[in-house]
Amino acid sequence: MNEAQIKSALAKKATQFTTGGLKPTNSFTESWIGRVYLYHENEEIPLDNDGELMLPLFQLCLNQLPFVPEILEQSKIITVFISKKFPMDLTPNENNWVLREYKNLDNIVIKDLKNDASFIKPFPLSNTLIEKDYPVWEDPEIPNDISNNINQLEDSGIIDSYYDIIENNYGHKIGGYATYCQSGIDFGDDFEFVFQIASDEKANLNIVDGGNIYLAKNRTTEDWVYYCDFY
Repeated sequence: MNEAQIKSALAKKATQFTTGGLKPTNSFTESWIGRVYLYHENEEIPLDNDGELMLPLFQLCLNQLPFVPEILEQSKIITVFISKKFPMDLTPNENNWVLREYKNLDNIVIKDLKNDASFIKPFPLSNTLIEKDYPVWEDPEIPNDISNNINQLEDSGIIDSYYDIIENNYGHKIGGYATYCQSGIDFGDDFEFVFQIASDEKANLNIVDGGNIYLAKNRTTEDWVYYCDFY
């Protein structure tokens, strides 16, 4: 495989989010960082394992996005809350973080709920299509035959490194690949990386040390897991 064939084989679509820069509409199609206002009628901001109010972290509205992964094709809204004590390991849902996934808009209401202790500044998110997203070199999703081809190109002197032909997309995104700060991780059987929440200076969100949160969904059970890494 040459460089163009490698890029074509690895490329995936994604939607990337940009913080701020637009007027809030508070609609059922607006994604946010640092604010969640869409709930079922009986829902509130959840509590963490110590009984403290969690931080509203992310509201993801899937309608009208330029790209949504197939695993979420039946989903309408996803909201994420997190404890101020960020989990540090591969962690199942409702263990110091909570993800709520809504597959229809029945009984969804707007609630102006806040955690006054939250350090995350709320902003609406604009979005753009990423036609070609690529994995970091440490990503276990890279097939062995492709990684072997890349090593052969390096050994032959055609390229100095993988990053001569690949650029990564950092920031908040749904779909594509997890942009790991360290070595990648295997989320487990039937789990698929779905979206990434990145450290965000504008929103005053620093994930430990300039890191990212990665959320993966199980294709069989529909369970979710959380992982974060940092520099």
